[in-house]
This record gives sequence, structure tokens and C-alpha cells, in this order.
Amino acid sequence: MRHLVLAIASGLILSFGWPTWGFPLLLFFGFVPLLILEREIRLSTLKRKGWRVLLFAYITFLTWNIIKTNWLWFSSEFGALFAITVNSLLMALVFVLYHHFAKRTTFFIATVFLAALWICFEKMHLNWDFSWPWLNLGNGFSEFISWVQWYEFTGTFGGTLWVWIVNLGVFKSYILYKEFNDKTIIFRGSIKTGIYILVPLLISLAIYYSYEESGEKANVVVLQPNIDPYSEKYNVSNDEIASLLFELADTEVTQKTDFVISPETVFADLERIEVFETAATSQKIRNYLTKYPKLNFLSGVSLLKVFDDTKQVTPQTNTFENGLFYNTYNSAFMLGPKPEMDLYHKSKLVVGVESTPYVGIIKPLLGDIMLDLGGTVAMKTTQDFRGVFKSKDNQLAAGPIICYESVYGEFVTGYVRNEANFLAIITNDAWWGETQGHKQHLSLAKLRAVETRRSIARSANTGISGYINQRGDVLETLAYNTKGALAGIIYLNEEITFYVKYGDFIYRIALFILIGVLLIAYTKRRGEVGLE
Repeated sequence: MRHLVLAIASGLILSFGWPTWGFPLLLFFGFVPLLILEREIRLSTLKRKGWRVLLFAYITFLTWNIIKTNWLWFSSEFGALFAITVNSLLMALVFVLYHHFAKRTTFFIATVFLAALWICFEKMHLNWDFSWPWLNLGNGFSEFISWVQWYEFTGTFGGTLWVWIVNLGVFKSYILYKEFNDKTIIFRGSIKTGIYILVPLLISLAIYYSYEESGEKANVVVLQPNIDPYSEKYNVSNDEIASLLFELADTEVTQKTDFVISPETVFADLERIEVFETAATSQKIRNYLTKYPKLNFLSGVSLLKVFDDTKQVTPQTNTFENGLFYNTYNSAFMLGPKPEMDLYHKSKLVVGVESTPYVGIIKPLLGDIMLDLGGTVAMKTTQDFRGVFKSKDNQLAAGPIICYESVYGEFVTGYVRNEANFLAIITNDAWWGETQGHKQHLSLAKLRAVETRRSIARSANTGISGYINQRGDVLETLAYNTKGALAGIIYLNEEITFYVKYGDFIYRIALFILIGVLLIAYTKRRGEVGLE
């Protein structure tokens, strides 16, 4: 019973420390009960210790995943079940590896191993086919953005490392106190814990209150059409959608407006990619833009390419029953004063909805099984290059980030390295209803603003649309489930942050350390578990 209580306690502490209604101070203590539990099992005479650790760690992470990502259920019961159970298992397996490693080495090396292993796990979760990095620890500070202004140097892995340093410090104080029963250990441990928390916090606050936004100003309007994806989106023609968007834009657009931004796949009636630049939808947009000579129109669109040439087939290609092949794209495009259209294809895809993980293995076994987290049932085709949409005079350069892509820190830096001076997030968060899903999604975007020091204009189909400044503060917004347009001023920053330049260097250091401690542990004689 004690171990069950400790497992649930860890899950609850992590949950109540998580955005958007949690208090992140709790994250610094969330793993301590689980660490205590694991140590007690490891030092006991119980049988099947590894399986016990797996069970209780799974309970911890299942609790956390259910409480903080249960909103997935509103779009797909199977998708939610899969994401929550599998992610919880993967997290638990990290703890099992730590458990087996800790049996053959010292306390210090084992805890270094755990922190490095967790960071490597989070990095894997950013890049493999089953990517689901929503609960990466560094994301936990997104609602308290003034605490982590140094993300412009470290990215979110700095937050992950911070959480682990404090948790392991508290854990060590607990072990020492249990061993020596000396209350001064608690006092000294509390002082150290306070220092570990306060020093990075004070540095961040100093950066936050001294930071001034950089760059020229631009006038932007974001649109929120509030189209129900379950009953309207795929039953409304692109011509009707264009008329609706123009009607909304006209409430805020002036001759000084530089950009109008509308949501992901708002033009949902599939357009042929080969002719989209001259299609009726594009021509209607160009006609609208003649009223505003400097205006650029950025939007989402669903595109299709049909072909019969087998040489064009890729692992992301779909097949019609008649034998023809087709690629589908979740894309962003921009039309403006310059003659050519800018086009970018979403490259971080939602598992199941837009991509089948490890398609070469899964498709022969299960066919075209999809998790249905978004309403489409075809593999999407991606691009490797982070496209940037530039105005005719090259003064405005938007990084077009489509929905889920905004969760990926190092990925977003690619737009900035390609000269984006502001970020345009287009998304459709209507699938999750009035839940924590859309609120957490907006919250995570604030981290991208700090990492890159780029202003963000966000257009969401049902909300929350609005603006985020270079400090990560959310400025004006349109409420969820409302229709409207919102005008704002953003700053066009040209400076490159340390994180944009060097990316997830903390992960690379962690990987080097992980390899080092593994070599140390498995080339030396097996030692006793202790605090050396």
C-alpha cells in the first residue's frame, strides 16, 4: 500500500505542477516519491523487483498522462487510449532502466545516468515516428514564462535539467536524513534546494524585466472563422470560405496592414497542387488584395497531387483503388504584392492522423489504420526545408508554423535560421472542444517566442487567436469558440539567440554523459549502492 501511495503521489504532484492550471514549483518535487519507492524496492528482499518498479512507475505516469492529456478523448477515444497508455509505458521504462543501472553503481553515477537518460528520452520523443513530446518537462513552465527567460540559451531542455537537479537534490537529502537521523541534514538540504530553485529563477526575472523588444514594427490581422470541423469544415466550398475570411478581415484591415493570417487547412476542399497558384481560390484572393497594395495574405490549405509515375512514389504516398497514386499536403501559402506564391508543407505530423509510424512495418500488418485525431485518413507529404514567406521588399519574413509544429523547439529555430523575423502559427484546435487541449497548445507557443525572441501572430480556427511578444507574454486574444478578427502590432527581430544558433546542445552533452557513465559502470567492478 505504501508503494501505491507513493506512485500516485508522484503522478498527482506532476499533474498539479503542469500547465495550464498547475503551479510549476511542484515539478521540483514530483519525482521524489517515485525515487523513494524505487530505492525501497531495490534495497528490499522482494522478488521480481524490476517488474514492481515497472508497475508502480507506470501508475505514476499513467496518472500524470490521464490528468493532463485526457482532452485527447474528445477527438478520438482510441487515439487517447493509445497515446496515454503508450506514453506512460515509455516513461515507466526509463525508470526501469534506471533501476537496473542503479544496482551496479554509486548513487551519484546512477542519478547522473537518470537525468541524462531522461533528457535523451525526451529528445527521442521529439524526433521518432511515435513523437509525442507534450509532457517533456521543460514545457511545464510555459504559464510562468518569467521563470525561464534563459530558454533563449538552453531551450526547454534547460527546464528539464533544472527539474531533475532539484528533484535529485531533495531525494539525496531524504536518503541522508533516513540514514543518519540528523535534522540539520533537512536544514542544509532545504537551503540547497532553495538555491537550486532561486538562482535560475532570479536570473530569469532579471532578463525578463530588462528585456526590450527589438526590430521594426509591422501591422498584422489574425482571423478566427470559428468553423466546426465536425459538421461544417469539409462541407463548405473554398469560395465560400474565402468570402467569409474577407468579411472578417475587412473589419480590421487598413491600408497600413502588412499581413492577414488565417488558420490551418481553412481551405479544406482539396486543391490540386500543380495548378493551385492559378486556381479560382488563389485568383479570388489576389482580387481581394488589389484593395490593399501592401497586404500579404497567409493561410492554410489542403493540397493534393495525383500521379501514375512509380518513380515519384515515397513512403508518404497513398494509393487509389484504381492504382493511381496521390500525395496530400497540409500546407501554408502566401499571396501578396509579389507575383509568385509562397508555399510550405507541414513537416511535423500528428501520429495516426497525418502519418503512419514506421509505415514499412505497420502498414503490412495493420493496413491503413489511423488514430483519427483530426478527421483526415491519409498520409501527408512533408518537406525538409523550413520555408519562410517574405514580403516583396523582404522586410517582413514570416515563419509559417502549422499546428503541432509549434511544440518542437529546435524545429522552429529552422525558420529563424532561414531569416524569419516573426513567427506565424496557424492551427485548428477545434477537435478537442472546450478542454485543456487548446489552452496548453497556446501556452507552449510562448516557449517558442522566448527561445527565438520572435513575436508570434497566432490564427486558430476556433481560438485562441492572438499575439505573443518576444518575452513570451500573451497580449490581445480572441476567446475560444468566437468568430472575429484581431489587429495587432508585432516587432520584426533580426537577432539570433544562442539557442537558435546551437539548438539542443544540452541533449548532446547528456548523450555524451550517458555513454560515459555506461562505460564507467560496465567496465568497473560492480560496487555497492551508496551515496559516494
